[in-house]
Amino acid sequence: MANAISPNVLNQLNQTSAAAQPASNSEEMRNNFMTLLVTQLQNQDPLNPMENNEMTSQLAQINTVSGIESLNDTMQNINGQIEANKAMQASNMIGRAVLVPGQRILVGGEGTEITPYGFSLDQPADDVKVNVFNASGMLVRQIDLGSVGTGTQTFTWDGQMLDGNAAPEGMYTFAVEAKQGDQAVTSETFNYAQVIAVSTSAENGVRLDLGGIFEPVRLEDVRQII
Repeated sequence: MANAISPNVLNQLNQTSAAAQPASNSEEMRNNFMTLLVTQLQNQDPLNPMENNEMTSQLAQINTVSGIESLNDTMQNINGQIEANKAMQASNMIGRAVLVPGQRILVGGEGTEITPYGFSLDQPADDVKVNVFNASGMLVRQIDLGSVGTGTQTFTWDGQMLDGNAAPEGMYTFAVEAKQGDQAVTSETFNYAQVIAVSTSAENGVRLDLGGIFEPVRLEDVRQII
């Protein structure tokens, strides 16, 4: 006569079923388990019957497999809905200007069409300066903003350099120096760019295309819509 179901037999059954069938076929796995369990109960030794707690434990194992599969299906559906909502939100931003993490300022021809820039402070600062550098890393302008409050701020540069001449066309970078008294204040800098397209992929999710001079960014990277 057979004794209680061996955990090794149960594990082997679960592994074999999982390897042979897709995760969505857990119903067949449960049927196989119940067939084994009923057969075991019919042939168990009356003098050494299966303990109730042992049967409960084995039933719990197969229910856990089924529960995990159902939870995975639910989470996949939720993730799909979230990504679809992100894509809809992102499509509404096409043609809009945004601030995203970065430190670039774009200057058009003859010093015109200068893009704004932005930054945020984690606390108020009474002395804020913005240093603008050319492509060679040379300081071409320092802008004294004085006192600036907490949060995201947007500013513009008039395009004039330290010598009073208009900045040549090209890409510039900037850095923020912020202090409250003698203490430095942490800052984060932001690029100004325009959303021209939206793309989605399984690997990268929803991405905003900001044109060839900027890397695509996530929807979560947008700090401000202008």
